[in-house]
Amino acid sequence: MLKRSAIDELTGHVDRARAVAEQRLEDIRAGLALPPPTLARRASWLAPHFRIRKPKGGGPFPVVLMLHGCGGIRPFTDDMAEIAAREGAAAIEIDSYAPRKISRLVALTTVCTGARLHGRERAGDLYAALHWVREQKWADPKRVVAAGWSHGSWAIMDGLALRSGEEMRRATGLVDLPDEPLEGLAAALLTYPYSGAASYAGRRDWRLAPRSIAILGGRDHVVGVRVPREALERQRARGAPIEIVHFPTATHAFEDGFAEDPRIRFDPELVAREHALLCDLIGGC
Repeated sequence: MLKRSAIDELTGHVDRARAVAEQRLEDIRAGLALPPPTLARRASWLAPHFRIRKPKGGGPFPVVLMLHGCGGIRPFTDDMAEIAAREGAAAIEIDSYAPRKISRLVALTTVCTGARLHGRERAGDLYAALHWVREQKWADPKRVVAAGWSHGSWAIMDGLALRSGEEMRRATGLVDLPDEPLEGLAAALLTYPYSGAASYAGRRDWRLAPRSIAILGGRDHVVGVRVPREALERQRARGAPIEIVHFPTATHAFEDGFAEDPRIRFDPELVAREHALLCDLIGGC
């Protein structure tokens, strides 16, 4: 039988080996730009890349968490953040690409094609950002709006549809999620949401029922109009309070005056309507 001192020494060796292994794993994760596996560390990993705009004063303010499309943060999302701040909300643009070291070119060829970073995986960024918001004195964690564009809307909707527990942990890579990581989510703006076969849109009940506005473009040749409309109608039939707003002349990314894609047409009048819908959600949360 081993003496107590030998057992303690062996235990010490095991603990040190575990610590070294964990540190090496973290070094590998950092080198590969892999997202950390806990809420707090994922939030700390994302936060240096947040673009935050706040109204004057000390708060607490309602918060708009903004998830960009598959092309990354664009100038028009900066404009939306300014609109939110003028309306009295703090706006946080969540850059899902910078910490992952995903360039715009890589994003267009891998994320936009569905080869990597599906919506249910990116939902972990939304969960972590809301975890971070709860720790900010200037933020009201009970009045949160999630605003997403295309891929960002996919992340929001899948984030609402994932089942608590093992499925949610497996999809997001986060090991310490509470049963409801979106507690406090009061509203959602879903602009030209991807709702195709890879998403859960319309196929599952949402765990929460935030007031939602979905904008669909009649000339959207990227995500289409029929598929997202039918998915959103099915979601609404499942009890989700979604108002579907149809912009008949809108293309995909109609807010982007700098888009390289010939399928996209900038329309300032529709942008103004979108701004008004966001303000409506902020005022109602």
